[in-house]
Amino acid sequence: MSATVLIAAAEQLASLKEREDLSAAQVFSDAEALHALDVITRQRPAVVALDRLFATTSRGTALINRIKADPSLSGCEIRIVTDDAGPHVAPRGRGDAAAVGAAGAAAALAVEEATPVPAAPLDQRGTRRAPRFKIADGVEVEIDGNPATLVDMSVVGAQVISSTVLRPNQRVRMLVPSGSPPVRFRAAVAWASFEIPKGTTRYRAGIEFFEVDPAALARFIDQHRT
Repeated sequence: MSATVLIAAAEQLASLKEREDLSAAQVFSDAEALHALDVITRQRPAVVALDRLFATTSRGTALINRIKADPSLSGCEIRIVTDDAGPHVAPRGRGDAAAVGAAGAAAALAVEEATPVPAAPLDQRGTRRAPRFKIADGVEVEIDGNPATLVDMSVVGAQVISSTVLRPNQRVRMLVPSGSPPVRFRAAVAWASFEIPKGTTRYRAGIEFFEVDPAALARFIDQHRT
């Protein structure tokens, strides 16, 4: 387990890894932000380093705010880094901004002034990195052992409707009945909304898949797409 997690645009990772303080970091591209958050939550690294440009995007802002809001990550230092300058620490509170350098303060200000996490889930649209297909009515998967109805699906994620509570950033285990044996893998809730259609309560959620067999999911999608 690395003591540092680095998240940056894919084209920035190589140059950032050349820095002495980031040479041993576990790296994720900005497109893998949700996966990185899952690793951060489980491993609790001492430092999370974010490329300055990524830190000021909506996804970067949401990631920083979620780390700050998690009591189990209170000891995690968030650093805003560039490939041509030293690190700047993102303040835990607005009053700490004076202690940050000029470049870091600009990034931190963008973070602190951003919309709170509940209004900017990570991420209702940003998880669509592959073509998504509408699934036929009534096709179900299991999320933590509970049935959920598929709305649409790709090899990296899906939209589901569930009677069981689903919350953003919740880590779950998925089962897709794609033959014998079924496909099992880890996933996370990227966004969720509460609905009450015709007096019943349900949750509509976007799920991002981790470490899944894309070929198996592609076969499942081909069988059940409309």
